[in-house]
This record gives sequence, C-alpha cells and structure tokens, in this order.
Amino acid sequence: MPRSARLLPALLAFCVTSAFATPDVPAAANNGTDPRINDLLVELAKSQRIDESELSPDGRLLAWVRHKDKHAQIELATANGSGVQQIGVGNAADCNGSAIAWSPDARQLAFIADCVNKSTDGKPASGNGPSKHDKGVYVVDANKAGEKPRRLGTLNGYAHALTWSPDGKKLSFLYVEGSDRRASATAAADPSVGEIGVDNIVEQRIATLPADGGTIEQVTPVSLHVYEYAWSPDSKRFTYTAAPPPGDNNWWISKLYVQNAIPGTANTVVVDPATVSGPLHGLQMAVPRFSPDGNRIAFIGGLMSDQGATGGDIYSAAVSANATPTNLTTGTHVTPVWFSWSGANQLVVSQVSNGQSEVAEYAVAGSAAKPTRTFFTVPSSIGSGDLSMSLSLSRDSKQVAFVQSDYAHPAEVHAGALDTQAPPAVTSINAALKPSWGKAESVEWDNEGFHVQGWLLYPANYDPSKSYPMIVTVHGGPSSAVIPRWPGVGFGGAPLSALGYFVFMPNPRGSYGQGQAFTQANRKDFGYGDLRDILAGVDAIEKKLPVDDKRLGLTGWSYGGFMTMFSVTQTQRFHAAVAGAGISNWQSYYGQNLIDQWMTPFFGASVYDDPKVYAKSSAINFIKQAKTPTLIVVGERDAECPAPQSFEFWHALRAQNVPTSLVVYPGEGHGFVNPANQRDVLQRALSWFGKYLPPTN
Repeated sequence: MPRSARLLPALLAFCVTSAFATPDVPAAANNGTDPRINDLLVELAKSQRIDESELSPDGRLLAWVRHKDKHAQIELATANGSGVQQIGVGNAADCNGSAIAWSPDARQLAFIADCVNKSTDGKPASGNGPSKHDKGVYVVDANKAGEKPRRLGTLNGYAHALTWSPDGKKLSFLYVEGSDRRASATAAADPSVGEIGVDNIVEQRIATLPADGGTIEQVTPVSLHVYEYAWSPDSKRFTYTAAPPPGDNNWWISKLYVQNAIPGTANTVVVDPATVSGPLHGLQMAVPRFSPDGNRIAFIGGLMSDQGATGGDIYSAAVSANATPTNLTTGTHVTPVWFSWSGANQLVVSQVSNGQSEVAEYAVAGSAAKPTRTFFTVPSSIGSGDLSMSLSLSRDSKQVAFVQSDYAHPAEVHAGALDTQAPPAVTSINAALKPSWGKAESVEWDNEGFHVQGWLLYPANYDPSKSYPMIVTVHGGPSSAVIPRWPGVGFGGAPLSALGYFVFMPNPRGSYGQGQAFTQANRKDFGYGDLRDILAGVDAIEKKLPVDDKRLGLTGWSYGGFMTMFSVTQTQRFHAAVAGAGISNWQSYYGQNLIDQWMTPFFGASVYDDPKVYAKSSAINFIKQAKTPTLIVVGERDAECPAPQSFEFWHALRAQNVPTSLVVYPGEGHGFVNPANQRDVLQRALSWFGKYLPPTN
C-alpha cells in the first residue's frame, strides 16, 4: 500500500476544528512553537535533488539531472566529475530536463525537455493543459563542446523512461499522450465527476521515435497501460509489464508481455501471475529484462505493495506464450530490487540486505542464480534514476554510476570501478551541507523466530548521562524498507533527531531485506506481528540506551499512518502520535480507495468474500482503547489513503475525548507536492511532539 523515494474522489473542503477556513491551510501557529523549527526547515531546504545519473557505455562521460532554482538541469562531465557543462534548450530558467539516455555508441545524449511557453510580457502563455508547454525529445553530440541540442520529435503529453534501441536506430519511451499527468497512485486524484471508472482514463504506452528524427509512433495497444519495458538484444521486440487501464489501480494485476517493436502487431502473454502455479501466484512483477541471447525474460517477482518499490526474487521465463516462470533465488535472505545482465549467464544485482544497499554478482546456471561475490554493501540509499536502486553500468559492466546519500552525507553522484568498494563521489553539489541531527546506527534483534533490523538516530548533541524521549516512525508499504538517506523538507525522522529525540525506524516483518518469507509474514495479519516486532525493538533499545519509556511517540505515513492509528488502540506505550495519510477502517477503505487491487494479495480475499480479516486489523473496531493524543494529517485528494479514513479516526477519537487534531491539505494527493504544505505538515508534527513529549533541555 502506498507510501514515500516516488493513488479517490476529490472531497469537499470544509472546516475541521480550525484546520482551514479558506482554500489554503494556514501555517502552523507560532505560539509555543520551538524557535529552532523554522531554522531547521530552512536548512533542510538547502539540499539540491539529483534525480538521475547516467554513465556513457564506454565509461568516459557522465551526465546527471540536478534540481537548482526550482528547475531540473542536465549536466555533463567526464566520468571523474571534471569539466562540468550544462546541457539544455532555450532559457534554462524556463526549461526542465529529464530522462537522460546515452546512445549505444556513447556519442549522443538524448533527453526530454519541458519548456514553459512565455508570452511577450514574460508570463506563461494562456490556455489549458499541454498547450502551455513545449515538450520534445532532444539529442546532443556529447563529444562536441558547445554543441546545441537537436529536437527529434515534439511531445503532446507526459513522457519518461527514455531508452535507445540496442542498434541505435530508435528511441523509445513511455508516453501518456494528451495528458500532463503521469499515472501514479501517489499523485493527486482527478476530481471524481462524470461517469466514474470510465471518464478521464489515460493510457501509458510504449512509443518510438527514429534516432534521426521523425514521427512518434505508439507501439503497444490502447487497451493496455504499460508500467515498465525493455528492448530485446536484436532491437526487434519489447518485453513489458502491463494491465488494462486505469493505470493507477491495476499495476498489482499486471501481466508480462512480449511484442514486436512495430505498431499494431499482436502481443503475447508470457506470464500471468493470476494463473501460474507456484510461489509467484497472485503476486507482482517488475524490471523485465531479456537475456543476452533473447530466449528468456528475467524479472523481479514477489509481494509488492507499491509500483516503484520493487522487491522479491529473481525469476526467469522462456519467451513463449503462458510460460512457466522459474524462481532463480529461492530461499534467499536478501531482497533483490534491480538487476542487469552482465554476461550470458551473469547478473549484476542491487538488493536490500539487512537495511543496507548491496550490489552483488550472480551466476545463472540452470534453474538457479547464486551470488558469486559482493561488490559492496553501504548503509546508504543508491539509485540512478527511473527505477528503485537502479545502477548505470558501462557496456562491459566494469564501471558504475549512481546517486548516493545517507544521514551523514547529502546526495552526490558516485562513479568509478564496480569493485569491492563503493565508488567515490565525483560531484560536490551538496558537499557544504552538514547534518544537524544525531548519528545513525543499525539496530538488530530477534523476535518470534525472525531476525529484525532497524535504524536509530541519536539525538543531536547526545549526552549519555541524560534521559531522552524516543519517537518510533514506521515506514510505508508495507513492502519496503528504511535505508538511510539525506532528508528533504518532507515528513521524516531526521528533524525529530535534530530537536532532541531518539528516532527509531524499524523494518518489521513485511519489510524488504530479509528475504521473501519475511516480506510475506504479515499477510492477513496487519498490525499484529509487525507491531510485536516494533515493540521488541523498542525494548532492545531501552535496555542499552537512556530512553524514557514514559516519553515514547509514534508516527508514520501511509502504511505507517495505518500502523500509528492501529497501534494506539492496541497499546498504551505511546504518549503522542502523528498519523499521516492513514487507514482506520479496512472495510470502508476497500470501497473508498482507487487502488483496491493491491489488497487481495495481502488479505487473501476481497472484503466481500472475507470481511472478518479486514475487521481484524481495523483500528476503528478498537477505538475505545485509544488514549494517545493524536495529530492526523492527509491530502484532500489522496486516492491511496482517502481522507474519509482520517475523518473517521479523528471523529472517533474526539468522541472518546482523546486530544486530537485533523488537518486536510487542499489539492494534495498521497505524496505532497506543494512546498508550503510539506513544510507545514512537518512543522505541525514537530510542534505536536514538542507539546506532548518535550525533549530534554
């Protein structure tokens, strides 16, 4: 279920306590607010995002996408980060670059540019939708200094995942024609007007464009929404995961297809998890990749709660209709997330291992893929762009590039040899930033036969002679994991640490990092085993560190918001809580959200077939036991965790005379995008904990 990294009908905005009386949410009241909060928000905003990093196939050059002054800029340099030059079209202040992709011969860099049309007075041109924007696919000769990019094709809609065909003759991308909106469950839902489930449905298809420019052609059928894809080695076919529209809802029932790269040709279903037998039955697929000989398709398969938050085992299937997939990594105790073929029978794999990012080499032999060596393991988040934990590899897989960050080091591009040590940073975009929060430490414990891991942030300026409050923050998903990364302005644990709290971020059962058995251990058991894992972790920390058990707090977003709502009805350990985009009643939620397809794999049946399993984990059914002061925040147009779920919990707490407040943010979806709202929700959360769990002075 939907979270963070990257969704219901629009609801009428009306006054809820004093949350908002106008279309905009007022800033959190300053009365009694810790004066350090604003300074902290200013510091958090200084970090510049780096979205993508792409190494040229010959390993000589490196490009990345950097967010600066509210615009996404493409920068090009040598592989060691020297000689940086900006690549762009028109006025950089009016254009955003994205989806960088190197040609197979390493000479040309392709990208997508989205420029705002300006009228003669300098203001955005009038009109609605795509007409305000000039979007195109561009290419530049990276070996010619000062070369201006050349437009290959004009876009009328949203495009991403730009890729060259292996023979260099075509470019391909995922295309939502006629829409500026990427179909995503985390985006703000469109207003629910017209015929629901029929009107305003968009399709994302694979489109191609000749490498020398020309007409954009859409290859895949309009009846399918494509989520991920890859070329075959001979440039004649695509493999992709897809489901019928709407794309926001149906990723969880995607099938694996193969199709000729010619518009209008028939496709073939290679794997349908709904009909296959074995461990993949009813689960999800991601990262499809042809084998080097083109005879098989490998992919990640497993129990996944969010598109983009990939994790599972590595599977392989023959390129034929209704093939039987083979699990190549049965019984592994790590979670493969992304991979690339580095040889005829060899893979480079990015995986979550015990709360850390790990890159390993696997040898494929028969029906198994076994790790032959670990290149490196880092307590940091890594990734090169479009897919979770992706790497940019040179043609020979000996050089690598990615963006890396953790709690001690802000995001930078790292590049170098793929070897037994992680490559160094080759940029210094954020090098001047220093953490204002405490150190991070991995915490491990055992509970009920499971080995569990989490991350602990110490309070800033920690003094072991003092006693401190601790706030537990539960990640979204549940199929996900906390891996250290530098924080932005959004909701998270680092600001709490900066203000004097221990912050415990557990990866309980249901998380990635310990293998599929661990990830699937909370099926039909939401809020029970995972809560016991979390409380056992709290106990383990309290045994060795000066945590005041009377000043424990709890928070989380999405699944973490559900866990917050549910936990305060199950235990009195927590003395303050902040529930972000939570779920209070699984039975009503089933009919309110727009992504109900994700639920059956976790609950075992629909709510109509087994209402009891949904009632078992519904906080609202235990509301009489809740005593914890709870702040509740949610986006007005959240389709993943609809606002009525927060209204219901707030109303129930208020009826029990439990201190509570509900803030609904106009126009926001599951992931907040308005910077003012991102700051406001964080400030409110910090103030709430400051009121009920005052940190040590």
